[in-house]
Amino acid sequence: MSAVDTRVSTDGTRVSITSDATERSLSIGELSTRTGVSHRSLRYYEEQGLLPAQRTAAGHRRYSAGAVDQVLLIQRLFAAGLTSAEIQPVLPGLVGAEDRTDALVEVLREHRRRLQEQIDQQLDTIDILDEVIEYHGQG
Repeated sequence: MSAVDTRVSTDGTRVSITSDATERSLSIGELSTRTGVSHRSLRYYEEQGLLPAQRTAAGHRRYSAGAVDQVLLIQRLFAAGLTSAEIQPVLPGLVGAEDRTDALVEVLREHRRRLQEQIDQQLDTIDILDEVIEYHGQG
């Protein structure tokens, strides 16, 4: 017979989980080890609504096995320059292919457009610097 552990999810609902499900979930330490992401960052992701965590009766965080891939994806999106506020609304569409939306693709395209604009501005700055260097270097 499996033991039942009642937990409160981040949205305040109570969830009952059998010990079998509890054994498949990950502690914050296990998730940190598997992803290379600090405990502090994992807690931040939870606070920002990026990473759901359930709580044990003792208040310890437990994550699903799928949290490993989700954390790695969050890391890639941060590395691409997105903020947590930009990631939060589109993350469900990236994690679950069935939730993919046009809005998700549009957010990513808009971010890419802004990055390209910044690159173009920096290339213009380099051209100006080259002109100044060439002009003053011949004196």
